[in-house]
Amino acid sequence: MEIYLVRHTETVCEKGICYGQSDVGIRAPYEAVFQEILEQLPEQGILYTSPLQRCSILAQHIQQIKGIPIVAQEPRLKEMHFGDWELQAWNAIPRSVLDPWMNDFVNVAVPNGESFIDLDQRVWEFLEEELEKPNKKPLILVTHSGVIRSVLCRINKIPLQEAFATPLDYGVVVKVEYTR
Repeated sequence: MEIYLVRHTETVCEKGICYGQSDVGIRAPYEAVFQEILEQLPEQGILYTSPLQRCSILAQHIQQIKGIPIVAQEPRLKEMHFGDWELQAWNAIPRSVLDPWMNDFVNVAVPNGESFIDLDQRVWEFLEEELEKPNKKPLILVTHSGVIRSVLCRINKIPLQEAFATPLDYGVVVKVEYTR
């Protein structure tokens, strides 16, 4: 099955702010980037989006221009939940709580948030359900960097610890072929 992993465009957050599941907006103007994204997508597909506005705005644009209906705003496609760190500057988070997570972000949960393995499990629960369906159309997921990294690690058999080795720009479209 073809899967198109689409990362949202740049947010209004300043660089260095941890915003995970916070529902922040996207930086305008974004129409040119939206057009570049549209050109990389198939003419038909099954479209899901994270419910966070930075993804749903883009998904609505895809629906409007390409005519691909949004099947659902899927909560399991949200970015990692950064709990107590949401909307905090990364350099303001005390090293005593940041360092253990940085040393093992896969297994260590953010205080009142989740670990990367938590994100990975919810994303794959969603994908497994989708892959069980008999549909042959490409799957288009408008989502976040963490979700895309999880999918790429699983498909390419890369350890989750190496998920952040490859940069993923805002507005990137990654096409993968997944076979069971």
